[in-house]
Amino acid sequence: MSQDLLDRIDQRTRLAGHNRLALLLFRLGSRQLFGVNVFKVKEVLQRPPLFTLPQLPKAFAGAADVRGRSVPVLDLARAIGHDGEGAGEPHYLVVTEFNRSVQGFLVAGVDRIVNIAVEHIQPPPELGGDCNYLTGVARHQGELIQLIDVESVLAESAPRGSDLGTLGPLPVTGGPREVLVVDDSRVARNQIRTVLEQLGLEAVLLSDGRQALDHLQALARNGEPPGERYAMVISDIEMPAMDGYTLTTEIRRDPALRGMFVLLHTSLSGVFNQAMVERVGADDFVPKYSENELAQRVTARINALR
Repeated sequence: MSQDLLDRIDQRTRLAGHNRLALLLFRLGSRQLFGVNVFKVKEVLQRPPLFTLPQLPKAFAGAADVRGRSVPVLDLARAIGHDGEGAGEPHYLVVTEFNRSVQGFLVAGVDRIVNIAVEHIQPPPELGGDCNYLTGVARHQGELIQLIDVESVLAESAPRGSDLGTLGPLPVTGGPREVLVVDDSRVARNQIRTVLEQLGLEAVLLSDGRQALDHLQALARNGEPPGERYAMVISDIEMPAMDGYTLTTEIRRDPALRGMFVLLHTSLSGVFNQAMVERVGADDFVPKYSENELAQRVTARINALR
């Protein structure tokens, strides 16, 4: 394993261990600051020339040649409906990698990278419009930062087909049939619920690790062993209030919870994820998003309960 890779693992571990999130801050033309998880960002470039590709969905502004690779490009302000008054011409391309794909987002200006304590990130207001694409809001040095749910933006702009096929319910084993799903992305929660329902399982949906930990500890205090109610926990990694690494660590520290099966499910790419899974004590890891692979892992867990 290269020293560079080890350094990246250690960097992410330090952030996760302190329940912090690194954000790339940018603007879409107005003074409003937006943020995206820096670990989803491959690089930031001056806006390159765009060209058309016949297979690109209409929502895309075009494609760019990035180091010899054709990368589909979205105008982010337009994609989230922020292209009205005050929106400037996008001069920068933020190249991202998540959900096993590479795509670029045009933005008006790139500000800086900051580290923010996850507990300082609040759920977005239910106001419609841009808020449909937010995973949270935070304040840093007196400025409001809106965290963009780039997974939802991409899913709305380029709907993808399912690789799941037709599944029947799993045989009843006598074990728990509920799964606790923890993810701050509305799109991701619905995708996971669809898989679980096709397997004949019930999904309980929560949007961050703090909610999940409080829920599990409340069950234990009330005399209901969480491991007997839930077959497993499927958790995203990057979330407001408490990230998935910290949630897993807290589950392992709590005697009433430590036996629970935890599967981390993240859009972040990179071979270092397995090292992080082992370090925080998760049982399994599946990168987003393959319905078939997720279904296989869930099926294996349910079968192990027989």
